[in-house]
Amino acid sequence: MKQKVSVTFMMLCVLMTVCLISSNIFTTKVFTLWGLVLTGDLLIFPVSYIINDCISEVYGYRHARLSIWTAFLMNFFVVAVAQAVVAIPGADFWDGGEHFNYIFRTEIKVAAASLAAFFVGSTVNAAVMSLMKRASNGRHFWLRAIISSLAGDLADSLIFMPIVFWSVGLGKLLLMIACQILAKLVYEAVLLPLTQYVVKVLKEKEATDVIDGNISYNPFHILDI
Repeated sequence: MKQKVSVTFMMLCVLMTVCLISSNIFTTKVFTLWGLVLTGDLLIFPVSYIINDCISEVYGYRHARLSIWTAFLMNFFVVAVAQAVVAIPGADFWDGGEHFNYIFRTEIKVAAASLAAFFVGSTVNAAVMSLMKRASNGRHFWLRAIISSLAGDLADSLIFMPIVFWSVGLGKLLLMIACQILAKLVYEAVLLPLTQYVVKVLKEKEATDVIDGNISYNPFHILDI
């Protein structure tokens, strides 16, 4: 018997994928805000974790795992195609090559760091959300959302930032990691009421509220939904 997923779940997967691909473009900009050193992806990347929370809460870990793999593979595809486009010689009259390459040319280590950080961070986020929901029998969504996001953000930052920004020095690197995690947590905490509302609407619309039971948390069991 073939497994089916809802249209709403598919749209959430699409939105999560768009957030991930966009964040990889926006991360090329570094700025400071109130003394905090941040990257441009801060505006969009935390949304992918919020969507991850919604999917994990409503549909369960197995659907969250499927959405993570979907976003991961589509991002890999975009990065690969972008490198091919960058490699194509530009027309003689085109003067945008330097700017185009700056945005879309991705070093292997940056691409690998981004993909690994997203995969590990999102998987940790979904697993923590699932395990806490099972332990609390579905209570205290707000607490699960904050703790799972903290775990996911920590895993993500500890993978991506050292690989990409190691050259800035240990002191600045630790400051950047701390700033990123703090800023993302504040972002997600501010949007928590909206996240709770979205979860409530999704549960009512989809008529589902999964509490994971005897399931595998192996992140490579992709087709187990």
